[in-house]
Amino acid sequence: MINWNLFREMETLRREMDAIFGNLTQEQDERMAFLPGIGTRRYPRINLSEDADNFYLAALLPGVDAKTLDINLTGSTLTLSGERVSDEPEKARWQRQERGHGRFMRAIELPLDVDTNKISAEYVDGVLRILLPKAETVKPKRISIKTGK
Repeated sequence: MINWNLFREMETLRREMDAIFGNLTQEQDERMAFLPGIGTRRYPRINLSEDADNFYLAALLPGVDAKTLDINLTGSTLTLSGERVSDEPEKARWQRQERGHGRFMRAIELPLDVDTNKISAEYVDGVLRILLPKAETVKPKRISIKTGK
């Protein structure tokens, strides 16, 4: 039996696409996250971990007002969107610009279903933390074995 893994295949495809379009630098890629209509860039940067009962998502969002943040879950896709407002003078002559501003959106595909009634989020010091409890139907169940004796 062949051990096929969808996520491994998708990661391989992503790496191949990165190699094809390798002339875009990471700096350009991050700036494009704030362009209208571009919502698949890797901003905000996230960590997604799990244990037996929950997924834990932490997103780095320094300089973003919590009032502009929007979190949606549709099926197994979690969407983070918001806006970082520029705090620079409009007439400034840039010497270097590494911090982007404007609207952003990122969609994160969760590997399992979550209990939508128990999701919670907090935003402290520029880090958005989301607790996503796994749905009972996807948690492993221990099955007891009966013996004939």
